[in-house]
Amino acid sequence: MENKAYQVLLYYKYVLIDEPVLFAQNHLAACKEIGLLGRILVSHEGINGTVSGTLEQTQAYMDMMKSDERFADMMWKIDAADGHAFKKMHVRAKNEVVHLGLGEDDINPNEITGQYLTPTEFYEKMQQDDTIVIDARNDYEFDLGHFRGAVRPDIKNFRDLPAWMRENKEQFEGKKILTYCTGGIRCEKFSGWLVKEGYEDVGQLHGGIHNYGTDPEVKGQLWDGQMYVFDQRIAVPINKVEHVIVGKDHFDGTPCERYVNCANPECNDKILCSEENEHLYMRSCSDECRTHPRNRYILEHGLSEEEVLERFDTINEMKTNVIA
Repeated sequence: MENKAYQVLLYYKYVLIDEPVLFAQNHLAACKEIGLLGRILVSHEGINGTVSGTLEQTQAYMDMMKSDERFADMMWKIDAADGHAFKKMHVRAKNEVVHLGLGEDDINPNEITGQYLTPTEFYEKMQQDDTIVIDARNDYEFDLGHFRGAVRPDIKNFRDLPAWMRENKEQFEGKKILTYCTGGIRCEKFSGWLVKEGYEDVGQLHGGIHNYGTDPEVKGQLWDGQMYVFDQRIAVPINKVEHVIVGKDHFDGTPCERYVNCANPECNDKILCSEENEHLYMRSCSDECRTHPRNRYILEHGLSEEEVLERFDTINEMKTNVIA
């Protein structure tokens, strides 16, 4: 691991937590005392977190968690960092640590889940015939990076994945299915749901993409692009052998791995774009968003109505040239 002063910890554990609200309150106090920053979700079904801190702080946190028998065997995904990856420390009690929205039909991964595969096993199996690799993440995560040849579900939220699978069931019947996500937590539930739906040969990447990227044998091979992460880093490299950019600029289709949020607060979609295009298109994914009365880019830069109209003239001229 790189010699840096900070670390980012990614972890989860499906385990019974009797009083998640009280646990969250006490856990927040402990994290603040240690000096961590991050985001942790707690529920009756377990814990799901990402935190950052100095080497000493993150080690103190891991030691604290390992002293609790519920989390003693928890897998830690660790990244070296130049500083904190978060601005605040949040610990929140939720109904689920990852929201699949199955209600009474919810999956308990401790009872039913897909076969756990090491990075090497996953690498070998995804190259076999009659095997389909399904990305269990959201569409914008896939667009930044994914395993070569993986299926991109047309979803913006994890909870939409079961419905999408049922609508596209004919693509997967009789196939061996592999699935993956960032750290493994979504795949534990999703692969269990697949087994419950009747799919017979279901495998999941144990430890997720992160574990795959740090494995000394596979070295992230067959991964293209970067891995989206839900903190200030946004993107993390995975493939240590070659870097293939798969992201495309929202505005001109050129290779891009830079995400911004649309300046329309009612849209807020994540869009890939260069700094140049961010300023030209006022960080807005459409004409409708550019003309929104509370457009954040226009307000942040104090643009006058005349300056905004000049940008529109430039954009329209470019569109005309493309058509011509």
